[in-house]
Order: sequence, then structure tokens, then C-alpha cells
Amino acid sequence: MNPSPAPETFAQLWNQSVRVHGSRTFLTFHHPETGVVSWTYAEFDVLIMRVANALIHRGVGSGDAVHVALKNSPAFVAIWLAAARLGAWIVPVDPASSARDIASQIKRTSPVVGFYGLDRQSAYLDGATGLLTSTVGLTETSGDTDPASELIALTSARTDEHSHRTEPIPQGADRLAVMFTSGTTSEPKGVCLTQRNYVHLSTTMSKLIDLTPEHRWFVTLPLFHGNAQFYCFGPAIAVGASVALTSAFSASKWFEQAHELKVTHTSLFAAPIRMILARRPDDAPRLDLQHVWFAQSLGAEHYCQFAEYVGCAPRQLYGMTETIAVATADLSAHPRHDVIGRPAGGRHIELVEPMTLRPVEARNPGMIMVEGTRGVDLFESYLDDPETTERSFVVEDGRTWFRTGDLAEADRDGVMRFVGRIDDVIKVSGENVSLTEVEAALAQIPGVLEVAVLPKPDPVRDQVPVAFVVAKNQASPPQIAELQQWAEEHLAPQARPREWTLIDELPRTSVGKVRRFKMASDNPASSNL
Repeated sequence: MNPSPAPETFAQLWNQSVRVHGSRTFLTFHHPETGVVSWTYAEFDVLIMRVANALIHRGVGSGDAVHVALKNSPAFVAIWLAAARLGAWIVPVDPASSARDIASQIKRTSPVVGFYGLDRQSAYLDGATGLLTSTVGLTETSGDTDPASELIALTSARTDEHSHRTEPIPQGADRLAVMFTSGTTSEPKGVCLTQRNYVHLSTTMSKLIDLTPEHRWFVTLPLFHGNAQFYCFGPAIAVGASVALTSAFSASKWFEQAHELKVTHTSLFAAPIRMILARRPDDAPRLDLQHVWFAQSLGAEHYCQFAEYVGCAPRQLYGMTETIAVATADLSAHPRHDVIGRPAGGRHIELVEPMTLRPVEARNPGMIMVEGTRGVDLFESYLDDPETTERSFVVEDGRTWFRTGDLAEADRDGVMRFVGRIDDVIKVSGENVSLTEVEAALAQIPGVLEVAVLPKPDPVRDQVPVAFVVAKNQASPPQIAELQQWAEEHLAPQARPREWTLIDELPRTSVGKVRRFKMASDNPASSNL
């Protein structure tokens, strides 16, 4: 018997897992009120077929867009996989998007139908009115064992899970998603991803860590973001593993939920890890996880604490929405808190001087350049922005390279350390200072929950770092003198903040990235040292 050909589309990858792993659990959803409900691959496939029919009755066909402004829910997953089956594409967005943002997203993508949560109906319809005629409001966290039922009830025609419809056959180059970047300093870019992109990331990420059907991912990060789709759901589908999904992230309940759902793998950012550590109850269970991915900088103390609580050493990775699968990962026998490792999954990477694109020497910061093929292991293009797309790629000798805009430095063994965005590295009296690294260090100060560090012009030193601090206990924040003393004891002189400002919370994007410019404009007063 000849083996089945390798899937060319994400829809084929799903179908393959249903054939091979149909009786295995695919999705376990932690409902905040009614508890836990699960579906096997075969059971969820029936739901996908029904949702696909519901989308057809809403006018969705091959090449059409579906706007998805939903929290984590079975309905989100069913819509995503149904769109893949139809050759349509999703526009997953922050469910808390403002009416202005929703209007912009709809204008740029021209979806046929939009899905939103009923508790945010006013903002969604304010943004969609006059731009989108077909909208569907969902409860999202329904404990119903059939997440498709509500979708089907709201369609204009009857759907029949046993009917035989002629569905389009998606192609590998077909678009499957447009994912908007965080937009910390400018209008969000729409990253166009293909069916083949999703096949590549799913198979690559599962092979990196030897994922098996017995493993279970714990997904608490938002599904509209690449992390949950790229590093958790996609790899699980590739091998028939399962996913435990929560409707929202809860720092105080994270350990309890992970224990209850019997998870083995998870993926997080540094900021949520710091929040989990700060909010962890004393009686929280310790875990015995097999694998933890994390991104962005963690201080050594936080890293060791979290590793002790989860039962394994977290592994830092580096990737972007544009790179699809990760570009680098720390896959060493003894993972470290401060490195992003080496190129992973067959990647080719160069660290270059940002202006000349000439390779930098070891231990010097350079912009990360990632080689690949557009629409396969790199994104296809930026939505409605050919000029930015053109500037983002460099083609030399038949090889295509993506300019990430991120800085890293490598030691003589090729192990890389993330430095930050190009704008996050400043010169203080001629010395390079990574604001990202300073933030990770300062977050370990006793009494501090999190920190953001910004540059400020200085007539003597060119630029100096200034810190914005969120206290763990707002009623009893650390004193400025205590913060300064800690910095003097733990940081090099050029990395020590020259000003400190205590604030209630850091302004963040929908996926947790800090909006630095907001702090500079909203907090003109600070304590000088």
C-alpha cells in the first residue's frame, strides 16, 4: 500500500489527522462556568463540516474573507478550520478592537461575513455598519457540546451535516489568513499567510520537539495571535495531539488549570510568565510539564522559579508572524534564560549591519536576516502594501532574505542572544544598551511586577535609559531609592535608569507588547536621580 502524499494544504493536513487519529481527543475547552468539554478529531470534523455549510449559506466561497473578532472558543477553531476547507481565509483580530479598528480591518480585507462576541456587539456593529452586511454574534464561551449549533441557527438557510455539497479544493498557494501585527508604533501591517505556510509551520514545529499524539498543549494566549496557532494548534494537528484551550488568560488560575487539564506542553511570553509568578497562590500545584516555549526576555531569577514550578527548563525561541515557524530556538541539553539558541528547522540566518547588510562579527549586534521561500516558510506579502513588502525582502543570487528589524548577537559557537528591535538599542556614552535586557533585569527587583524602559536624550551621554515601574502591591510600592540601589548593585553604569516613574500599569497591545510611546506622552513627570 502506497503511503499518502504529503499534504499540500492545511485542509489536507486536518483531513489526514482525522483519518489517522479520529478517535483521539482533539480539543478540550475549559468553560469558565460549566467546566470542561472535549471533542475527538472525528467529532470535531463533523462540526467543521456543519460550520462550512453555514459559511456557504452566508455567501462564503473560495478566496473570500471571514472576519473573526472572537475570544478563545470552540467556535473560533471551527470557523478557522471550516474556512481552510472552503479555500476561504480568516481575518483573526483582537475581540476587544475599537469600532475604529474594526472599520479599518473591514475596509482593508472586504470580508463576506463577520463574527463577534455578543458582549461586545455595540462596538463591533458601530465599526461594521455600512461596511459589512452579514454579521453573526456569538456567546463564544457556550458550554454546548456542539459549538456549531449557534452558527447554524443563525444562518439564513437550513444546513445538513449529511448533505453532499461540492466544495472547492484549496491549493497550497491559496491565502488562509491575514494576521495584523501589533502596531506598537504605526498602523498595523496585515501579514498574508497561505495554506502552505500553515502546513510548513505545523510539520516543522512538531518535529522540533518530537511531538506525539499523547501530548497535550495548554493554550491560554489569544487565538487571533500567531503564537497559539503556529506553535500549539498547528503542530498538534500535524501529529494528532490534543489542545486544552481556555477562554482567557488567568495568571492566578494558570497552575490550577494546567493541572486540571493534564497538559504536557505550553507556550508563553515573558510578561505572562512574570504575571503568573506574581499571582501564583501558595497552594498552587506543581506541574510536571515536558516542554515549555517562551519568547522575549526573562531574568535568571524568574526563569529558575518558573522552571521549578512547571517541572522542566523553558526553552526560548525567536520568531515573528512573518517567519511562520520559529527562526531560532534553544534546543540545547541545558537551556538558558538568556539565549534564543541557533537556527532551527533547517533555517539559514545571517546577522548583518542594518544599513549595509554586511555580516557582523561574533559578539556584535546585527539585524536578523532569515532566508526562505515566500508563501512557504516566509509570509507571502503585506496586505495592500507592495512597497513595504518590497523593502522587507532582499534577493541575492537567487536566495530570498527577510529583514526582521530585530537585533541579536551570536557567540563564537553560533548561539544567539536576542538584543531587541533596532530602536530598542541605544548608545549611552558610546556603549550599546539593550532596553529589553534592562527591563528583564529590573523586573526582578523585590516589590516590582513589571518594568518598561525608554530612551531619553541627554546632552552629555547622547541617550540615557528611564524606567516606568509597576508595583506588585499598589498600596505599598517600592521606594525610588530602593530601585536605584538595586540598579547600582546589579547593572552596569550605562544601563542604570536615570529617571524612575511609578505607574499603575503598562500600556500594552492586544498581545501584550508594551506601547512605549504611550508612556512617554502620558507620563511627563518622573523622579530624577
